[in-house]
Amino acid sequence: MSVDVLNETDYVVDEVELVDLSRHVMAAMRVHPQAELCVRLVDEATMTVLHEQWMDLAGPTDVMSFPMDELRPGREGEAPEEGVLGDIVLCPSVATKQAAEAGHAPAEEMLLLTTHGILHLLGFDHAEPAEEKEMFDLQRQLLLTFLASRGRPAG
Repeated sequence: MSVDVLNETDYVVDEVELVDLSRHVMAAMRVHPQAELCVRLVDEATMTVLHEQWMDLAGPTDVMSFPMDELRPGREGEAPEEGVLGDIVLCPSVATKQAAEAGHAPAEEMLLLTTHGILHLLGFDHAEPAEEKEMFDLQRQLLLTFLASRGRPAG
């Protein structure tokens, strides 16, 4: 799986960990091994422009997902679709504020948002209560299994 991390900010991020997490999530969701993903880190001004342009909402947000080939999770016994998964845009400064409010480290928030963004690329949403429960339960499971694989407890 091809994962590129483009850090356009001064925020120090463990790019290897973001790549490893992305590959973990895509593998767990049975995404084709040749799929491509780009994770882009931007400042609040850039995120504000994207948020207003694509969502018609004011101000910056934490994560946005831009699917390309509308890939979906693979199913047991079926060959996954090839293609470009898409782009995730993260705003580390917003993530840092959210992490402080949630009582965990900014790096953990970035991992959470990356997982969240990949699930959006795979067609998951949280507009309805049932969808939210499914997506957030899956997001939690994926993140916890990734952290456990690295010998780290969840924060």
